[in-house]
Amino acid sequence: MEINLTRVDQDYHFEARGAANVAINIDANPEIGGHNEGARPMELMLMGLGGCSAIDIISILKKQRQPIESFDINVKAERQKVEEFNLFSTIHIHFKIGGQLDEDKVRRAIELSLEKYCSVAAILYKTATITHSFEIV
Repeated sequence: MEINLTRVDQDYHFEARGAANVAINIDANPEIGGHNEGARPMELMLMGLGGCSAIDIISILKKQRQPIESFDINVKAERQKVEEFNLFSTIHIHFKIGGQLDEDKVRRAIELSLEKYCSVAAILYKTATITHSFEIV
């Protein structure tokens, strides 16, 4: 895996591109000189967690012939200072999945993702407690 970042301005704004060559903007908090031109790096980690788990869950539910009509995720996290780092201490993911879905299958797909398949979750479990909830709409 390889990504490239290119500095866009004279401050902290970067454009990142991966294998698909899709641009992602990254910037720092205005408190330190950023300009809100992109996501913060720690926000990107949470987006990665949501995206990774969503891909797993959709894949599992498709194999079980569960028709997903909508899928929204809310991720909330708290950070704590550990030495000079501000690491995530708690992360809560709420999944809102629409469709005529079997609740037990949805529950199991989420558990499999967060406990077995999602590499991002495996990394974040090293410093944070990850909890989750879901609703079928």
